[in-house]
Amino acid sequence: MKLWGGRFKKGTDTLVNDFNSSINVDSRLYKEDIEGSLAHVKMLGKQGIIPNKSSKKIEDGLNEILKRLDNGVIEVDPTSEDIHSFVEGTLTYYIGACGKMLHTGRSRNDQVTLDLRLYLKKAFDNIVSCVIELEEVIHKKASENIETIMPGYTHMQKAQPITLAHHLLAYGEMLRRDIGRLQDTYKRTDQMPLGSGALATSTYPIDREFVAKELEFSDVTWNSLDSVSDRDYVIETLSALSIIMMHLSRFSEEIILWCTNEFNFIELDDGYSTGSSIMPQKKNPDVAELVRGKTGRVYGDLITLLTVMKGIPLAYNKDMQEDKEALFDALDTVTLSLKTFTGMLDTMKIKKEVMRKGAAGGFTNATDVADYLVKHGIAFRNAHEIVGEIVIYCINKNKAIDELSLNELKSFSPIFEEDIYNAIDLLTCVEERQVIGGPSTKSVKIQLDRLAKFIKEIKGGL
Repeated sequence: MKLWGGRFKKGTDTLVNDFNSSINVDSRLYKEDIEGSLAHVKMLGKQGIIPNKSSKKIEDGLNEILKRLDNGVIEVDPTSEDIHSFVEGTLTYYIGACGKMLHTGRSRNDQVTLDLRLYLKKAFDNIVSCVIELEEVIHKKASENIETIMPGYTHMQKAQPITLAHHLLAYGEMLRRDIGRLQDTYKRTDQMPLGSGALATSTYPIDREFVAKELEFSDVTWNSLDSVSDRDYVIETLSALSIIMMHLSRFSEEIILWCTNEFNFIELDDGYSTGSSIMPQKKNPDVAELVRGKTGRVYGDLITLLTVMKGIPLAYNKDMQEDKEALFDALDTVTLSLKTFTGMLDTMKIKKEVMRKGAAGGFTNATDVADYLVKHGIAFRNAHEIVGEIVIYCINKNKAIDELSLNELKSFSPIFEEDIYNAIDLLTCVEERQVIGGPSTKSVKIQLDRLAKFIKEIKGGL
């Protein structure tokens, strides 16, 4: 059923029908479309725009369609132009001519953005729930590895000793901000657009506030042209999803490195690995690699909609039909990526001794040697130069700094005493860093408590 045609004397070309149709994408909006229609027709009856008897009959018909679609008794007709025409056509088939009253006082322009906002509000909760599940695993793994010393890196070169807990909690903070971005986007999505009409509202005495309350929106949109012609809330969602994937991709890159023979920091569970068709020894980190790869896919969804919207004049244009496929793809991709990544992280084995050994190499305690000298009265820049010379000496002798004798150290500075060895012990290097946000046990426990509190707050609001 087409919702238009009176103006036309010739039928639409079959190819154009296929090109114009969005039913294969927006069929997943059937529940939201019916929910929006139920609120709208209730308002029409309340306002006396259509008879109460007709309003009630339409409500009953819509509820029956929703029930049958949910139960699989009927399916969305793939030949329909879009979900709106399918619902209205099915309604008219069930209850007769009365169904044609449903569209009074609205347009597909405000109807589709209503459906999309309703869908997104539910989708936000799902994505946040998936992120929180990952946060819980991060919290668990970090709690188990407060004393697991590992090398921290800059430029992919060993830099300073940290703990695995400290490293994991960095991603905990990133994901915390990701949830914040989703929450902010939700606020701007939570505005009810129905009643904007095609672009200039309606001559009927519609009650937008009533519809907003029925559909649990916190507010209505305040300019009808803006309501139907922008998809910035979708773009904002895609941006937030892209940042989530960026964080997962960075984490995946590290996991891929960590399970190489060269690092050997972790071993992935068999259930989250694959083998090779030719090399029997292989255990491949395919989950992490796919997350890394799918990040580009989600970026593409964002770029798609940014490009679609960049040159569109007010108000609605058919270009905007392209919004849903990109959004749905991103939501599906991020959901699956989060769930799979969470399982991979939860089941991976940590090789604590290998991590500690890794921290012992690469002169990760060199900064602490410099700090020792500074604390004994030497200016940092001079201390930095002295330690640089010590490192060159160690490289030539194939020794670690803590393997040097006190006499060797004194040859670079007479300030060195026996307590230098305790000062540059890896555990000391970590535990002395008690600044807020640091890797010490004290600091990490504060971070863990903070993350636990955040998880509890978010779960309480879902």
